[in-house]
Amino acid sequence: MHITVSGQQMDVTSPLRDYVTNKMERIERHFDHVTNTNVVLHVEKTRHLAEATIQAKGATLHANAEAQDMYAAIDALTSKLDRQVKKHKEKKTDHHRTGGALKDQTLK
Repeated sequence: MHITVSGQQMDVTSPLRDYVTNKMERIERHFDHVTNTNVVLHVEKTRHLAEATIQAKGATLHANAEAQDMYAAIDALTSKLDRQVKKHKEKKTDHHRTGGALKDQTLK
């Protein structure tokens, strides 16, 4: 998985970049078909915003989060993305039983 962290009107420090990377690894544990992740961090006066776009096999997921602290915004962002990834993974899973239809069964 390739993670790009950028800042808009702010400098992204090394600890902040490491924090984002560690949090995004949690998402990769749930869904290993993630190919590219773009994270953009914004600061507007006292609001800290975090946006992310995940490009995965079969879907593009996007989430925004806002908080008073940048680390809290990143935590909220990863929670939202984690829920979206789990929902996408659940949709992709085939829940039908094999051989359950009456026409597929052999009669004796």
